[in-house]
Amino acid sequence: MDYYRELFGLIEEQHKWRGSCINLIASENVTSPAVREAIISDFGHRYAEGLLGGKSNGLQLFDRFYQGTRYFDKVEAIAMKLAEDLFEAEHANVVPVSGAIANLTVYNALTHYGDKISGLRVEAGGHISHTHVSCAGVIGLKDVPYAFDEKEMNVDVDRSRKILLKEKPRIMMLGASVFLFPHPIRELREIADEIDARIVYDGAHVLGLIAGRRFQNPLREGADVFTTSTHKTFPGPQGGMILCRNELADKIDNSAFPGLTSNHHLHHVAGLAVALVEMQKFGREYADQIIRNSKALAEAMYELGFRVLCEHKGFTKSHQVLVDVSGIGGGDRVANDCEKANIILNKNLLPWDSLKDTGNPSGIRIGVPEVTHIGMKESEMKEIAEFLKRVAIDKEKPEKVREDVIEFMKDYHKVHYCFESKIGAYESIRFR
Repeated sequence: MDYYRELFGLIEEQHKWRGSCINLIASENVTSPAVREAIISDFGHRYAEGLLGGKSNGLQLFDRFYQGTRYFDKVEAIAMKLAEDLFEAEHANVVPVSGAIANLTVYNALTHYGDKISGLRVEAGGHISHTHVSCAGVIGLKDVPYAFDEKEMNVDVDRSRKILLKEKPRIMMLGASVFLFPHPIRELREIADEIDARIVYDGAHVLGLIAGRRFQNPLREGADVFTTSTHKTFPGPQGGMILCRNELADKIDNSAFPGLTSNHHLHHVAGLAVALVEMQKFGREYADQIIRNSKALAEAMYELGFRVLCEHKGFTKSHQVLVDVSGIGGGDRVANDCEKANIILNKNLLPWDSLKDTGNPSGIRIGVPEVTHIGMKESEMKEIAEFLKRVAIDKEKPEKVREDVIEFMKDYHKVHYCFESKIGAYESIRFR
């Protein structure tokens, strides 16, 4: 019984604590109450292994290996249809249980052991699932890093052309963990056609911006496959999704099941479907405000003396802000001091760092999806910049700043850009 009480006490404290924090992790968000309701439904107890069948009235049919799926079949079919419509895809697969598993599913479908994969170096913002140390290495793919333009914070197409023509990767990955600006899909499409490569766009970080028509549309610009997680700028439950053209659908679907995933967490598919409905209705307004907030925060931090990257490009066109804090203690010190002040962000490698700098890199990465989702706008970004300055530049005691942060956060406990509910953003739902 002691562990029982302790566990629920920890859950309660987590809700209280994060509700009193300024949450600036670029890969995090809060779901709406409607999505939370779907996640805690009976679907969380069930399984629905099976293959796709035909279609009826525009919705997918399934050949299941389990009985009892009559309602979930409709939920998954609706989720697929909503995703196809929202992202202008011919086919959607909602089986992957994470963005990394979505990537692995595509690698498994489109490559063979020993093939090559191109992507950004981790130091340049690439995601580890695009490299040999993670999913790409699991099935024996070899890394071919793009050339990277540190000033523009993007792929250097001209220098990468020579590398790609020589190495001939089977998959050319785009998308990143540090993703300030759209990637050059159209320019790389020409190279991909020359070497018979597939372009796979990992849109995990920018999915909500794409849904809101505030970022590039990867499939329209020339990507063959669009992989993603479902819980960053897109405020859904944690999970994954793959979007593609019909010609690749069978390979990808068979790689997902029976290839790599058996049970695909049905309650998360239900939550994803609800989030897709909400993003159809509120996504443009939400994405607009995310972009306005990230720019406002970057500008305010720059004016206060922070070394915010890419000032010459307006700092950012996404939800992220990247800051060089090497001159004020480094990423580890700044991130830890901010956490003591109830400001949650992460240390981050910058392109001129090496992997050995991972423990204390030069940068911090800041994202605004969550603070935007709870109703903050440009004026609040200026206040957040002031809090960050007090901690990182002025080196005021974090405990003193924390008192002001807690007071500041008292006005932001409602989820916006979703269907109305009385449930708070950080409210702990109790059944006991």
